[in-house]
Amino acid sequence: MSWAPASIAAVLLFFSRPTGAAAQQPSSPERAASADAAAPADEDTRTQYPAFLANSYFSVNVGYIDYAFSDRQLEPGFHAASVGVPHVAARVAVFGHEFSPYFSAQLTYMRPVRYVTYTNVNGDESAHHVWTHFGGVTVKARVPIAARTSLYGEGGLGITSRHGFPQDATRPIVRDAHYASFIVGAGLEHHVSATWDLTAGAIYSPSDERGAEPRALMVSGGFRYTMRPLSTELVEANRRAGFSFPANLLQIEYSTGYGYAINTFLSRRVPVFWGGNVKVDRGLAVHYNRNVFHTRKTFALDIGASVSSLRSRNDRDGFFTVSAYPLLRFIMVRTKPADFYVCYSLAGPTYISRLTLDRLDTGSHFTFQDFIGAGVFLGTHRAISAGVKINHYSNGNIFTRNAGVKIPVTVGLGYTF
Repeated sequence: MSWAPASIAAVLLFFSRPTGAAAQQPSSPERAASADAAAPADEDTRTQYPAFLANSYFSVNVGYIDYAFSDRQLEPGFHAASVGVPHVAARVAVFGHEFSPYFSAQLTYMRPVRYVTYTNVNGDESAHHVWTHFGGVTVKARVPIAARTSLYGEGGLGITSRHGFPQDATRPIVRDAHYASFIVGAGLEHHVSATWDLTAGAIYSPSDERGAEPRALMVSGGFRYTMRPLSTELVEANRRAGFSFPANLLQIEYSTGYGYAINTFLSRRVPVFWGGNVKVDRGLAVHYNRNVFHTRKTFALDIGASVSSLRSRNDRDGFFTVSAYPLLRFIMVRTKPADFYVCYSLAGPTYISRLTLDRLDTGSHFTFQDFIGAGVFLGTHRAISAGVKINHYSNGNIFTRNAGVKIPVTVGLGYTF
């Protein structure tokens, strides 16, 4: 799993934040283009963060991870000429929420930037990678120690997932490992503003003797951005700006089986998305989006749900998925007949009905849905939506097996209300 897509999503969220500029009125041509399509100002309550987003946050930390991989992880009878253990790692709070100034809870994901490498095992003159990823659900308590500085402690459930490598189909060299444990951490937060904090701290994940997994200690620094409730003046200015943001969207989509090169380009050449080992040949999906927040003119946050029926390319394996997801939508160009947008969704919790596709192990019935695309709202009342996108399913390596699913060009047609 690449860090680039998650980093880009964080950047997009940053640039979508409301600012004082939202109080400015649109120019006459822009206002004319959207006034007919906009809902009456008195009915639009979506310019304030909903309750579940107000005082919620995301954070990014980069630092040093210490874990003692060595020949100890090799099965009996194997020896490596060298073991490379890179130490740069990142930890992201994908979603957190402050329940009070002193207590919060968060969902985290941690991994090394580069994986452990075993070289020349029993003289095979090859390099073998061991992937280790860490997930967590923790609570944090903080205590002020100065005017702008707090001390925090955290603890909760951690999941460690290690993907080893085999000699052949029946004999592993480094076994897979997957276990739950109690993780703990502590650190400092410096409050730059009401929304921005600088952070520094450490997190500890214990070892597992049964799987010969070493303990992991990460020391890092980074930032946190918190979505504070917006001022009444800003909320009102955005509400009365006159730009259209459809409240509901129901859309039917068809996966064409063409355009895998686009998935490859956006996952390797320009790493803003993910690839996959399983290729989808054809598919149908129904999506429903509900807009829960928007800024004055450009950014909208939707919550979505979808049901898909898909077929793999090689073995024609049929399967279905059921997903819930967040959707970031950026309306880039507004004209009188149409509004043009780009959209990005990641880490939507998903049920996938089949674990083995094209004889590849996807890992678990629980996975995540991601997609990136572009589209247009058409008509006087922006009642028609048309778009194109690519999709991806993957469990983010929180399970030991993760043959990602790659869905090429998908076209959609929908109705807004």
